[in-house]
Amino acid sequence: MAAQSESTLFSPERLQQQIADLGDWFHNINLRGVWTAPQHFLGDYPNVKWKHLCSALPQDLSGASVLDLGCNAGFYSIEMKKRNAARVVGVDLDDRYLRQASFAAATLQLDIEFLKMSVYEADTIPGEFDYVLFMGVFYHLRYPLYALDRIVKKVRGRLIFQTMLRGCTEAKAWADDYHFWNKKVFSEPEFPRMYFIENSYAGDPTNWWIPNASAAEAMLRSSGLEIVGHPEEETWICEPRRTKRNGEYLLDLELTGKL
Repeated sequence: MAAQSESTLFSPERLQQQIADLGDWFHNINLRGVWTAPQHFLGDYPNVKWKHLCSALPQDLSGASVLDLGCNAGFYSIEMKKRNAARVVGVDLDDRYLRQASFAAATLQLDIEFLKMSVYEADTIPGEFDYVLFMGVFYHLRYPLYALDRIVKKVRGRLIFQTMLRGCTEAKAWADDYHFWNKKVFSEPEFPRMYFIENSYAGDPTNWWIPNASAAEAMLRSSGLEIVGHPEEETWICEPRRTKRNGEYLLDLELTGKL
């Protein structure tokens, strides 16, 4: 009787209607054989990213804690929980995404916490996390480096970082300093640069700053992170190395004029 009840509860027809009722989905998630965004303009997104990243993470996350910032409909939260993470917290500001994420987790019977919160407030969440995911959010922020400096406070183990890239996708090493009259370096396509979007890009007014590859890596290092993995073009795995000076976080030193 219980099996029949579950069969009815999660029937394809019922799930398809519930998925549709929750609005447009940006994450294509397999909910018991029913996909949430099969016509996504980016294809099977974000699995197109995950298939490169998944082998760079432990298959068994037993005992680990995970913070998924800008979780959207919860794809990455779900994948980390499937690997037995002890605690997974998904954070987003969008009510529609949070409803979708809660529905997806409930449908898959996974215990995941979802919080409505800005990434600028993420450092107010108690404790640190073994894995912090910051996927597809950076370029949507008006103050991206400020957000990154706050987020590093939550990273006990590793930060998984992904951003859209534009311009040169090749990163290279640069000197620590250049003469004031050396203007040529700024014309090099690999030199770190951020493209500011004044109005809208791809029909989205929340696309604010888009880095090239050198800028993405430079900003990660600037926040005190060491890049330990680069599983695909737009994704980096980092560990905190120099996030503090004299016991204080870089952000706190900057805001008090001591950096």
